Amino acid sequence: MGLRSGLAILVGKSSQWFLKTFTNGGSSLPGKLALKIDPKVLDTLAKNYKVVVVTGTNGKTLTTALTVNILKQENPAVLTNPTGANMVQGIVSTFLKASRKNQGQKFAVLEIDEASLSKVTEYIKPELFVFTNIFRDQMDRYGEIYTTYDMIVEGAAKSPNGLILANGDSPIFNSKDTVNKRVYYGFDHLPDKEQMAHYNTDGVLCPRCHHILHYKMITYANLGKYYCPNCGFHRPDLTYKLTKIEQMDDHSSTFVIDGEEYHIEVGGMYNIYNALAAAAVAEHYGIPAPAIRKGLAYDEKVFGRQETFTIGDKQCTLVLVKNPVGLNQVIDMLTLAHKKFSLVCLLNANYADGIDVSWIWDGNQEALAKLDIPQVIAGGDRHRDMALRLKVAGFAPDKITEIAELPQVIEAIKKLPTKEVYILSTYTAVLALRKELANQKIISGGMSHE
Repeated sequence: MGLRSGLAILVGKSSQWFLKTFTNGGSSLPGKLALKIDPKVLDTLAKNYKVVVVTGTNGKTLTTALTVNILKQENPAVLTNPTGANMVQGIVSTFLKASRKNQGQKFAVLEIDEASLSKVTEYIKPELFVFTNIFRDQMDRYGEIYTTYDMIVEGAAKSPNGLILANGDSPIFNSKDTVNKRVYYGFDHLPDKEQMAHYNTDGVLCPRCHHILHYKMITYANLGKYYCPNCGFHRPDLTYKLTKIEQMDDHSSTFVIDGEEYHIEVGGMYNIYNALAAAAVAEHYGIPAPAIRKGLAYDEKVFGRQETFTIGDKQCTLVLVKNPVGLNQVIDMLTLAHKKFSLVCLLNANYADGIDVSWIWDGNQEALAKLDIPQVIAGGDRHRDMALRLKVAGFAPDKITEIAELPQVIEAIKKLPTKEVYILSTYTAVLALRKELANQKIISGGMSHE
């Protein structure tokens, strides 16, 4: 370790101690200070780690958490960035927190925003990249899906020896040659059946000849066993396969991956994809099935990903929604619910949410309106937009209550007619709600993923 990097680490760790001891913490400041002293401090901090990066539109946070849980079954020294600090300074802060006492193989499993990956790989060289999916999301920030894909391919190319482990069911991940070697995971659980994706689905044109893709199996959106009848473009061979879904509802799923049965305590097909990605990482590193099974069964809910808590006598489940595909998957999950529930929809339009809320019109709220939902609360900064969308979808106006302020939303939840309540919320509304719930001692914490 050089003198400059040693000083940078000392200053970073000292500031981290100070913030933890005398304030409420701070995820990025220690990293900023360390980088000012040594812009290449990550070279030293990450030197003895196997670095795994998880990126993509949906599923990053839960895939990261499940991967960490699995790896920890056999490797106690697993570092991750649970606060969502995925810019360079946040990654530095994550490594600064690591204990030097940990022995054996060290892993760092990092959730990285698509737009940030190229900046992070300037300083750190992951040996494995997990690509979850690319869907239309925050158009004001990312642009179209191929622009987003170019971002992450460029980021991975800065670590050319890193292997890309990609969702093979997504056509975009097979759309162009990459510097990095690729292997794929995906679903192979149904017999072939000729079909096409819904007309309002992004990414269903062949990237080679622009003919409309056909499918022999579709899981959701544009994911599945695709092929082009015009030029022969098709889904690549899968290294890691899900071959059976044995049970799936709004709270859990049981399925088979590469001949082994696994279970997760979150519902919906989209979360099975997250579990498949995490299991694929584990298989790549030779983790045995019993450890994978134990890691996937871990029942601590992740920030905004089907977190559960009680408000009054109401059993509430909080689910983050941020784009049409994610929203539709949550709606599909809600159709699997065994119990009657009331609904809360919180819509914000801050920078972290995406300032354009037109995406809610591409979500299939019409399917929600067909369910027997007795009461809906529309809240958040854009509660009027949310209420209008629900009315157009078919909800009776007398079933919808508009409430702008979160303390009043929480009080209204206590009076809803069902014991079960689902809360669908955009990112900054999740943060604000969790902060208010923490202030009211309903949950602990509230501001971060931790």
